[in-house]
Amino acid sequence: MNKNKSTIDWLMIFTKDHRSFYIVSVILAILGVICSIVPYMIIGDMATKLINGNKDFQIYLNETMIMCLFWILRIAFHSLSTLCPHTATFRVLAHIRKLVCDKLTIVPLGKIKDESSGTLKNVIVERIDSIETTLAHVVPEFTANLMAPVIVTIYLFIIDWRIALAALIIMPLGFLAYCGMMIGYEESFRNTITKTKILNDTAVEYINGIEVIKAFGKAQNSYEKFKIAAQEGADCYIEWMRRSNIFFSIAMVLTPCTMLTVLPISGYFVMNQTLSIIDFIMCIILSLGLTVPIITVASYSDDIGKMTAIADEVVNILTWEPLDRPTHSQESPSDYSIQLDKVTFAYNDIDVLHDICMNIKQGTFNAFVGPSGSGKSTIAKLIVSLWDVKKGNISIGGINIKDLSLEDCNQMIAYVSQDNYLFHDSIKENIRMGNPDASDNEVFEAAKRSGCHDFIMELENGYDTVCEHLSGGEKQRIAIARAMLKNAPIIILDEATAYTDPENEAIIQQSVAKLVQNKTLIVIAHRLSTITDADQLFVINNGKIEEIGKHQEILKNNQLYAKMWASHISIKDGVIDA
Repeated sequence: MNKNKSTIDWLMIFTKDHRSFYIVSVILAILGVICSIVPYMIIGDMATKLINGNKDFQIYLNETMIMCLFWILRIAFHSLSTLCPHTATFRVLAHIRKLVCDKLTIVPLGKIKDESSGTLKNVIVERIDSIETTLAHVVPEFTANLMAPVIVTIYLFIIDWRIALAALIIMPLGFLAYCGMMIGYEESFRNTITKTKILNDTAVEYINGIEVIKAFGKAQNSYEKFKIAAQEGADCYIEWMRRSNIFFSIAMVLTPCTMLTVLPISGYFVMNQTLSIIDFIMCIILSLGLTVPIITVASYSDDIGKMTAIADEVVNILTWEPLDRPTHSQESPSDYSIQLDKVTFAYNDIDVLHDICMNIKQGTFNAFVGPSGSGKSTIAKLIVSLWDVKKGNISIGGINIKDLSLEDCNQMIAYVSQDNYLFHDSIKENIRMGNPDASDNEVFEAAKRSGCHDFIMELENGYDTVCEHLSGGEKQRIAIARAMLKNAPIIILDEATAYTDPENEAIIQQSVAKLVQNKTLIVIAHRLSTITDADQLFVINNGKIEEIGKHQEILKNNQLYAKMWASHISIKDGVIDA
């Protein structure tokens, strides 16, 4: 996607499958405007007949009925012209949201983490939703309401060009006042966007951190930060409205006042007998209907002005550089072994990994160990394709993962991290996400094998319980059940027992043992006793591999691992020096 496209170009792209709705809505809206003008002409005709002394009540009744018919048609056309773009627009908004959400699934994880969750939520929900006014209302009504004053003005020129000019004299003054409202518009609107982002981010931070805030007695300080953000979010709008108020008032007072010029000037012409009384009445009636459509058009200029800034935010996400993956895999891996060849990775220009080389055979148990921040989880996330390798290669079964589609790569790997996210849905559906086609019985079986069936059945609603107030260990067991149900040939467990007590850890270890039978397993563990049986241990430190081998040989040869093992044993045995 080309970020340099104009806002109109992007709107054309977003609406390409629904343009017929908008075309029909514009046609219906124009018909509605025409129907709204005809009654004014009929009124003028009725006034003419009265002046000429026509007292046939039936004629006036008939013309009144025709007026009613046109007003009914006007309402019908207006309703239909509104229905069509709304039907299309909500589909377009859903399509845009889907495009944004789909983009988030194919960009590097780091790019998403660089943006706050509050900002992304604001774009996906509020910003995209605010496009609705422009597409659903502005497209048909802006076009149609421009037609009304054009038609009326042409008709006035046909009757008397002098009165037509008189009707238009006041409008430039109202237009100039309206232009005054637009001074600094883009800067002011972008300021409101920035302040709203800060407010969203602060609100999300405040809510997510409420437990820590309460625990450490920081409620006042944290609330003060939120209060300031809320105040600034309100002030930027108030200040903007205050600056625009005078211009707005002048514009709204002047624009409708066509009578200020039409009435005295046309009256003067009538007195001089250069304008007939019949044309005088018709001009007065038509000029009354001249400004309402113009004011309607002007009322949408605010929404049109916002579109560029809103589109920029949406397009900014849509044009993020995706992971370097094909839509379809070039070829299939011969097996499920994993190879890393001189992999170097930097995050925000900070080197994290340096020349990592690994050879993990299919069906083996492999463990990454090392101090916190050494790069263990980064390697796992590179294998899972959450980030792209900049230098070096990662292969599965001899095929570079960059030649595999993200969908195929995801199908091969089941990834369980220490920060397992469960969706606000039932436990059953959270487990089923491992295999959307799984039956309920298969879900129950996976839960039993992962050791979480018993505690689930103790919950009030069993498997239909919404995942809200579960402990860290319970969440991890559900995540493992989800991975079991996926039944992928490669399993990566990143600190999968980080939040569990010894009793639950034993249950999870048994679950993992069932999960990984005959599969390629990679474990990142903080409890070294759980990986002593690994076929290969990779000791990682400062983004480099220090040692590769089995537990006993590394224990003898690597000082870092020996020190970590000693610390682990002392903690396990409860012998911690004061």
